[in-house]
Formats: sequence, C-alpha cells, structure tokens
Amino acid sequence: MDTEKPKHVDHAATTAIDLPSETFDTSSVSTEATLTPNNGLKRGLKARHIQMIALGGTIGTGLFMSSGKAISSGGPGGALVAYGIVGLLVFCVMMSLGEMAAFIPVSGSFSHYAKRFVDPSLGFMLGWIYWVNWSVGVAVELTGVAMIMEYWVKSIPSVVWSIICLAILVCINVFSVKGYGEVEYWISFVKIVTVVVFIIVGICVDTGAIGGNHIGVSNFHLEGGAFPFGFLGVFNVFITAAFSFNGVEIVGITAGESENPHKTVPSAVKQVFFRIVLFYILSMLIIGLVIPYTDPDLLKGSGNIAVSPFTLVFKKAGAAWAADLMNAIILITMISAGNSGVYSSSRTLLALAQDGSAPRIFTRINRWGIPIYSVLATCLVGCLAFLTSLFSSGVVFNWLTALPSVAGLIVWVTISITHIRFRMGYEAQGRSLTALPYVAPFFPYGDIFVIIVGCIVIAGQGYQTFLPPIDPKNCVASYLSVMFCIVLYFGHKIFKRPSFVKLLEMDFETGTLKDDVLSIKEGEDLHEDIPLWKRILKKMFTLLA
Repeated sequence: MDTEKPKHVDHAATTAIDLPSETFDTSSVSTEATLTPNNGLKRGLKARHIQMIALGGTIGTGLFMSSGKAISSGGPGGALVAYGIVGLLVFCVMMSLGEMAAFIPVSGSFSHYAKRFVDPSLGFMLGWIYWVNWSVGVAVELTGVAMIMEYWVKSIPSVVWSIICLAILVCINVFSVKGYGEVEYWISFVKIVTVVVFIIVGICVDTGAIGGNHIGVSNFHLEGGAFPFGFLGVFNVFITAAFSFNGVEIVGITAGESENPHKTVPSAVKQVFFRIVLFYILSMLIIGLVIPYTDPDLLKGSGNIAVSPFTLVFKKAGAAWAADLMNAIILITMISAGNSGVYSSSRTLLALAQDGSAPRIFTRINRWGIPIYSVLATCLVGCLAFLTSLFSSGVVFNWLTALPSVAGLIVWVTISITHIRFRMGYEAQGRSLTALPYVAPFFPYGDIFVIIVGCIVIAGQGYQTFLPPIDPKNCVASYLSVMFCIVLYFGHKIFKRPSFVKLLEMDFETGTLKDDVLSIKEGEDLHEDIPLWKRILKKMFTLLA
C-alpha cells in the first residue's frame, strides 16, 4: 500500500481525517488502518451514484420473479400488508444506519460500528457473516445468469455464461470504484423504467383502458377474500419480502467511498421508504389486481421467467415479446446483484483485515484505490461455490446458499442494536445531537421495532420444517446461518476475550470528516460544462428518483 502523503487535497479522491492522538484506545478498537487518509480507498462515488445504488438495492429478482409466489402464498391483501411491514422495517434500519454512516463514513461500516460501539466479538461475527452472505450470493447470481442464458441459447454449456459473467464482474471491480458506481447507476435506471412502465401498463390492463375486460378489484373478492390464508399467509410472505429487500443496507458500505457522505448518505436513506412504497407496494398491488392469487403460474414465476408476474401482466396487455424483455431485465439485474456482491463483500473483507480479523494480505490496495486481493478472494469463493452446483449432487450448493439465508435480517437487527448503543454513548458523553449530520427520527422506537420483528422472523422462518413429516436436513439448513453466527461470536469471545465497550469510552472523533474538507469545491458540479443530453437525462433521473 502506498503510504506517501498526498501533496494536495483532492475532494473527489481523498478526505482529511481527524485522528486524535490521546483520547482513543486502540487496544479496544483498531481503526487506524480503516480510517487513515492513506488507506488508499478513493472517494469516487458521486451523489447520483449513491442515490441510484440506494434504489438499486431495493429492486431486484425478488420483485421481478418472487412477487408472484408472495401473492400466491398470502393472497393479494396479505402480500400488501407483509411488504408494507417490511418496508417500514427497512425504513427504520436505513434511518439508523444513515445517522452513523453520515457521521463516521468508513469502509465496512457494519462490522466497524458494532466493534466500536458494542462489542468487538459482535463486529467480528457481523463482518464475516456479511462477507459469506455476499460471496455465496455471487455464486447464486452466476447460477442464475446461466439459467437465464439457457432461455435463449441452449447449445452452449451453461458454465460458459457463468465464466463470462464472472470475468465481467472482475473487470468492473478491479479498476475503479467509479466503474462500479456507473454500472449500478445505469442498471438501476433500467430497473426504474421497467417498474414505472409496468405500473402504467398494469393500471391500463386493470381498468380495461387498452381494450381488455375491466378487472377492477374483483381479484380481492375471490374465495377467501384478500387474506385467504390468514396470519400464516402474511407471515410466510413477510419472510419472502425480508429476503427480497436484502442488500438495501449497501448504502452504508458506499459511505466510505462517497465524495461527500455527510450529505449524500442522509439524502439516499431518507428516500428509501418512499421508493419502497412506489416500486414495491404499487407493483404488488398491480399484480394482485390483475392476476388472481389462485393462478398456478404465480408459483412458477420464481423459477421460470416466462411466467414471471411481470411477464404475465405484459402479456395481458398484448405484448407477445414480454418474456424476452423481462428475460433481458432479469439478466442485467442478476449482473447488478453480482456486482454489488463483489463490491460490498470485498470492502467488508478489507475492513476485517484492517481490524486484524482477517489475513493482512487483504488490506492491499492497488493504484486505482481498489482492495484487489479482497475482490479476487470474493470472486474465487463465488466461483468455488458455483462449481459445487455443477460437480456435486447439489447438496453442497444448497447448504452454501442456506448459510446466509437470514444474514440480511441478522445484519438489520445488529445495525439497530449498534445504533442504540451509539446514541446512548453519544449522549452519555454530553454531545449535542445538532452536531450530527443526520439524526434518525423515532429513536429508540424504530430500533426496538426492528429488533423485535427481526428476531421473530429469524426464529420462525423455519417453522415449516418442524411440521410432520420432519426433515432433519431442512431443519438444520433453515437455521444454519444462526448457528454460524453463534459459533463466530462465542468463538471470538472465548479466544480473544474482549470486553463490551463502555459508554464513556466510546470514540466519536476518529473517522469523522472535517467540515473544511467537505466544503472544498462544493457546488463544483453546478459550474461544469455538461452537455445538453446529459443535463436532460440527469433531470429525468432526479424526477424518477
């Protein structure tokens, strides 16, 4: 790693860090490598990147393919209620994360905050479970890309497409963080356009405006009504919805490489809830209105794009090419998910290595500001996990994918616990909330809501495996991630014996950005000579976002 001190301050590439020399006890929380200005990471993500990444984290295959299963399992009303509750939960998580990430924008924020404000063992556990979650997630996306390409080209072995996709992900992530941001920016824009067009077309189909029958709300009055499966139906959809939103917290990871995290992070997280309502809730409402929950094709949509609920709605509008269109959308969505997986897991592994919880080799930063070995390690794990689906009976791959099955919920619960401790320590030291760049509303009720609901879902998500006939393998697989977290936490606690961080010993200085640095070149973008077509597109993105 190049440790030469920069000769000038470049707002787009580096930011000054306030490093107290006496008040911070590095024996309890190692942050020097993570927070020093010479750690090599570049602040190359602009405000538009952060905005679109926040949005892209909420729109994915969970919406495009699994939404039909949700309506089939809980009915149209049950799906809406479940997704609404999860939307509220995600809103609370993002508000809590936004407060901490805007104040202390570091790479690998989740594990760093947990280690710094709660317990080093909790930070260790959180960092590794999150890395495993996304590393194995890359393998899942590689498998999905192969399945999608088989829809068009059946003569080429599926592994070829996965290798090509992996090569693309490596190229995107090893040269510049701005490359990652640009890819996510444009893919997120495609997702937005797709959902907006879907909502408009769905309304036209439901009202009969394009020549079909006027459906109205008749599908909400089928046998059983809007809630045909009662509470269990809502609970089952709640689990599906929680998994669908997995990844929205990636905004906290990007804070460490954002140009002006004090402003961009709060702006991004504050809009998450409204985007969830617009894109998820309205989409679920349209599907429930247009397609009866009794339609057997809804259950097939999670594995066959030809009967995806989005495809079914477009076909009802007379679009015979809908399957090809949605196939292409799902393909780029999976590439986007894999791209996010490589980015977030590599930054998490970097933070673990800098804190001494992973081999030091993963702290290596190349000249483009990329943790090169962390990126390659993540891709290698994803590749190995993918190969298990090819050269084994599939059992290994199924267990690998089950390992991080509830990792997202565990991360959300831990973020809320950490935020409570963060705020308690902040106020215990007599600090004013007005000094924070962003203050999360509804404290502590939002955090308590996330902790209670999250723990209920984590504990109950495998309840069906205990119903006769009991399948021991499925029982273990359902709670494998929970057991893995327990092993990581107590293993670290036993071997390292760290103590809980006391309120008055928490450090609220290291890693905060100086105001004078943030103000450098502020408003610079307003004076750039931007081409007309770019200004028009930027205005469109602003309106849509």
